[in-house]
Amino acid sequence: MKGKVLISVLGLVGIVVLLGGIKALQIGAMVAQAERMVPPPESVATAKVTRRPWQAELHAIGSLNPVQGVMISAELSGVVRKIGFENGAVVRKGDLLVQLDTDLEEAQLRSAEAQAELSKLDLDRAKQLRADRTIAQSELDTVDSRHKQAVAQVEALRATIAKKTLTAPFSGRAGIRKVNLGQFVDAGKPIVSLQSTDPIYADFHLPQQRLADLRTGLAVNLRTDAFPDRAFDGTLSAINAEVDEATRNVHLQATIPNPDGALRPGMFVRVAVVLPNKENVLTIPATSVLYAPYGNSVFAIEDAPAGGKIVRQRFVRLGPTIGDFVAISEGLKEGEEIVSAGAFKLRGGMHVSVNNAIGPESRLQPEPDDT
Repeated sequence: MKGKVLISVLGLVGIVVLLGGIKALQIGAMVAQAERMVPPPESVATAKVTRRPWQAELHAIGSLNPVQGVMISAELSGVVRKIGFENGAVVRKGDLLVQLDTDLEEAQLRSAEAQAELSKLDLDRAKQLRADRTIAQSELDTVDSRHKQAVAQVEALRATIAKKTLTAPFSGRAGIRKVNLGQFVDAGKPIVSLQSTDPIYADFHLPQQRLADLRTGLAVNLRTDAFPDRAFDGTLSAINAEVDEATRNVHLQATIPNPDGALRPGMFVRVAVVLPNKENVLTIPATSVLYAPYGNSVFAIEDAPAGGKIVRQRFVRLGPTIGDFVAISEGLKEGEEIVSAGAFKLRGGMHVSVNNAIGPESRLQPEPDDT
């Protein structure tokens, strides 16, 4: 009886061992098969690290200001009798803008002129009498003083009339008037803005570290969202004598020809100061770069030992940008092939297949596509 029980136990143990061995062989086979499996290569676009002539530029954000710009205001109070310009019109220096009521001053002026003429006759008569020693010098002095007072009164009234006749102090473009015919305006009341915009100034700032590269006369290029298909050329005309203590930036000013008046004061612009020296630098498409806080990198293409292509991550030091390209100062060599599109889905050692049809075209002077 005991022998049968022992045989049964041994049989069960043998069956369990056999099943465990079979299962272990199956699992081993599955693991080996998984290790032999290779994911399909990722499709990427590539580009060559190219050395090209580089015209260095310094970029900044700026705003436009008029060469001359004022808000014409009433110096004296009065009623608007005439408006001599149209809203937004170009006016010349000396053109009438607004005429305030001067009826009272003109009447007073006629009276003062008559008084001045009479005092002039009295003065001439007194001079003759003094020459004949008929009157004392003190009487002549009194008559002369009265004449000067009369002349001064005439000049004061003429000045008052002139102050109520508002004319353009320089040639420029008028804004939208803020008064109407028949309106009473107080002294200091804004009348209209007048801006001289040809040429026009572009004011911007650059870090103090770039002062050694800057000098007046350098070419400046401007672009604005108002005219995305146009570039405006000018020159660097002024460099401020001091550096801002808060930002350590220096204030710069460029002068831009503006014959058609397209550029207006207050507009936001992107400024590029063109430096005179050209360099031959290594460049890659800006789409190749993976930006990260710990360092910027690109993926370089290499031949895999077992065939095909794999990628290796390279950390790079970036230089200035121009168009769709960025300069590389460290991390790559001329002629190396790098991933230009699709890098975001890669990791080091992955297999890739090259398909340049999926990548965007990189250009030195890109233009927006509105189609």
